[in-house]
Amino acid sequence: MPEARAASAALPQPALEIASGYAFGGPALDLGALLWDGVCLPDAQVRIPLPMLNRHGLVAGATGTGKTKTLQLVAEQLSAQGVPVFLADIKGDVSGISAPGVRNEKVQARAAEVHQEWVATGFPAEFYALGGIGHGIPVRATVTSFGPVLLAKVLQLNQTQEQSLGLIFHYADQKGLELVDLKDLRAVVAFLTSDEGKAELKNIGGLSTATAGVILRSLTAFEAQGMADFFGEPEFDTAELLRTASDGRGMVSVLELAAVQDRPQLFSTFLMWLLADLFHDLPEVGDADKPKLVFFFDEAHLLFHGASKAFLDSITQTVRLIRSKGVGVFFVTQTPKDVPADVLAQLGNRVQHALRAFTPDDQKALKATVKTFPDSAYDLEELLTGLGTGEAVVTVLSEKGAPTPVAATRLRAPESLMGPVEAGTLDAAVKASPLYDRYAQAVDRESAYEKLSSPSSPSSRGAKGPDEMADEVKAPARKPKDDPSVVEQVVGSGVFKSLARSLGTQIGREITRSLFGTARRRR
Repeated sequence: MPEARAASAALPQPALEIASGYAFGGPALDLGALLWDGVCLPDAQVRIPLPMLNRHGLVAGATGTGKTKTLQLVAEQLSAQGVPVFLADIKGDVSGISAPGVRNEKVQARAAEVHQEWVATGFPAEFYALGGIGHGIPVRATVTSFGPVLLAKVLQLNQTQEQSLGLIFHYADQKGLELVDLKDLRAVVAFLTSDEGKAELKNIGGLSTATAGVILRSLTAFEAQGMADFFGEPEFDTAELLRTASDGRGMVSVLELAAVQDRPQLFSTFLMWLLADLFHDLPEVGDADKPKLVFFFDEAHLLFHGASKAFLDSITQTVRLIRSKGVGVFFVTQTPKDVPADVLAQLGNRVQHALRAFTPDDQKALKATVKTFPDSAYDLEELLTGLGTGEAVVTVLSEKGAPTPVAATRLRAPESLMGPVEAGTLDAAVKASPLYDRYAQAVDRESAYEKLSSPSSPSSRGAKGPDEMADEVKAPARKPKDDPSVVEQVVGSGVFKSLARSLGTQIGREITRSLFGTARRRR
């Protein structure tokens, strides 16, 4: 029998009504104890039903209010119940989830306040780093699988340029020109803007030379900023995120982003690629007893800032549909207004930490946040500005899928280390991982760049290579010749046919792409 029911007689009537909304009978995650009238009521526990963790959620609050510790608390309990977790580590302080916590006065006091039986515990974890920049197993994506919509976001292209980039991907897919890394895409665009390729340019949906030139210059600048490391092979298989440890606990996958936090467009879009790739691969499971994975999307406002309509539509649809594949997504940001209304409407589990109200904009954000909550017995405007660190306003979905009463909550303390592990310990854990040898060393195999640069290829006979073509994107257009185009010659060549046979169906047909234009090539 849940604690809230056992001690119901001791609770004030309003608190009793709130507590009864969290008295779930099945497996659940314990968030903390109810706060009412400034008093912590440890007999009224606030919880989230485990099966509802795939219904998505929001963790919000001002800087320094305890959002990261909330992620850690929820991730620990998910892992303990056999659910894999993905955490984006923006500040570099989440690695401590792999090590037992340290008992101190603050931890003991919090545990006593909320009736928590605190035991120092580390949880099974894998550590990743984008492109290998930082401490972790390198995570890379091929340009082909990343797709045009996500890449356009990273390159900060406008809507017309984004659509044109999609045409270039479509062309490369059809012609079997594999886009593994950035130089492959640059080679294809350079070819299409060259004298030899302009005939092909006319045949792919009216893509203009000027727009192709803008895309090429954006790619060249992007590479010059050191972004090439994030694209290539071996490509990360997102099925790695679904693993459990030998003891049955869910694996906590921590993606370190501290080394690339000055590149928010890149890392936020890469997080969306991971989610889109999972969506592309996972089968439908309907309503499961527990999620296959819970994915915490930190600094979510970066994903939506400056996003095109196509990008936002794809996010909305991915979030809407991935629930039925057993994946729960929690967006982590400062205020609910950072998340578009169509996405926010799908986030049934809410943990809202304190907000500040120092400026007129802060006041406006506060009022907007209050309107996103169900009717409440609390004065939420006053409550949200008065919460302490490690306290939050909570409403979740009950076992029947209905919203629970709004509950001010004093949260439990994480049982793992609340801070980073030492760099040496982290590096040792990374190199000891069975995944390290699989992903550590980058591979540069033959793909579009090599095909278009090869001396044996007709595209190179008397023509300049892709790098030289990139320097001439402003050259005036010439009248197309009547002779067969270079790519037609490439496609008809023995070299190309041999390559197509060797790769079989991987490039022998057009690639099927998902909502974001992402595509998976299984290795």
